[in-house]
Amino acid sequence: MNNFAATIPILIVALSAIAAMLAEAFRQPGERMPIAGLGLIGLAGAAIASCFLWDTDAQSFGVVRADNFALFINLILCTIGILTMVFSVDVVEREELPEGEYYALTLFAISGMMLMAAATDLLVIFLALEVLSLAVYVLTAIRRSSVAAAEAGFKYFLLGSLSSAFFLYGIAFAFAIAGSTRLDQIGTEMASGPSATLALLSVGLLAVGFAFKVSAVPFHMWTPDAYEGAPTIVTAFMSTGVKAAAFAAFVRVFLSTLEPLQSNWVPILSAIAAVTMIVGTVVGVLQSNIKRMLAYSSIAHAGYLLLGIIAANSSGKAAVLFYLLAYAVANLGALGIVALLGTADRPHDQLRDFAGLWSTRPGLAALMTVFLLSLGGFPPTAGFIAKWYIFAAAVQEGHYTLTIIAVLSSVVSVFFYLRIVVMMYMTEEPAAQPRPRVSVPAMAGLAFAMLATFYLGVLPTRVIDYALQSIQTIF
Repeated sequence: MNNFAATIPILIVALSAIAAMLAEAFRQPGERMPIAGLGLIGLAGAAIASCFLWDTDAQSFGVVRADNFALFINLILCTIGILTMVFSVDVVEREELPEGEYYALTLFAISGMMLMAAATDLLVIFLALEVLSLAVYVLTAIRRSSVAAAEAGFKYFLLGSLSSAFFLYGIAFAFAIAGSTRLDQIGTEMASGPSATLALLSVGLLAVGFAFKVSAVPFHMWTPDAYEGAPTIVTAFMSTGVKAAAFAAFVRVFLSTLEPLQSNWVPILSAIAAVTMIVGTVVGVLQSNIKRMLAYSSIAHAGYLLLGIIAANSSGKAAVLFYLLAYAVANLGALGIVALLGTADRPHDQLRDFAGLWSTRPGLAALMTVFLLSLGGFPPTAGFIAKWYIFAAAVQEGHYTLTIIAVLSSVVSVFFYLRIVVMMYMTEEPAAQPRPRVSVPAMAGLAFAMLATFYLGVLPTRVIDYALQSIQTIF
């Protein structure tokens, strides 16, 4: 059993995905079956298993390590998965999505994300990346009647395949240097002064693969189209889950294994971070579609997260984990509301669709305001504290120019978040705009996301301490 200990949370989620597939196979046409409940049970079980594994540093097969870093990411992913499942109960039937396939693919994607965070071998990271990517490609195009969804899925698949090729070539060069794909052995060889050409090629190609998954410029081209074309609940899931998993692997590889080459990759990541923050903010201001607006917001947030990696000090490393959690609850809450208000015929994703929401759905308008203010970095929300820790870590290491760019882009981004707020409170609702009823479980999920947003903003110390403890286990 000890050999499997590190993989227990991953196996629980994978088994719940298989259970969802079997439930769909045995379901009679027209029969209602609580398949989402299977996912909730699996995710809750994985979260509990991760808590029991805390401080054990369990390892499985020499390539999977359940250190506190991986377990912290597991808890973030379980939170994302549970909120996605709760919101999906309302959305799946209304948007005519194939229920069994949707839940199974979502759970398989989460299992891939967990494996990606826990892997200590580049090939296992690549396999985990492909597991989550293939599931998300299909989820993007899962609404078979939508041409936009099919186009978005196809574009995401093509560009994702290209990034996977770059990542695989990076692994090949790392293997040429170390004779192994194990992260510890690669780190040892990198510290001993390998061939500069091979090392730089490996670092550059690995950076391209990760930059694509986190939506960093100039590898962001798929993001707005995929976010807009996918069902909104899928957009919410992949904008948070994929980013959390990709940054987890990014941190493990670059801040641990490739730390000896830090002087080489910091200037490259600094340039990428600066351009990512600027492009994400400036282009986001021009959008009228909420999903495209939040797609460019996601790109800008990737730039902020890169600051924590570039700073590479203990506070910056912990701030990355805290930021991922704060961003996940706020972004999932905001896109969750967009999904809950939409239907198959009317996705409710245009700016004008939020006109007068305060007069008809004051509760949803208030919740949406909280999530948008957190994404914009207003106190006392989680977004403010997350940005504070990231920016402070960058200043400590002397990255003043990057910090100034980050602060200015954060200020500008407030404009497009407040546009939605103004539309909800200060614009009259057009006539004949029926909005679907939101179920009690979905409202409970939104309430949890709101409470988490305020808790992380007002009392962040305990979570930051856990993040600091967890990040120290990979060094």
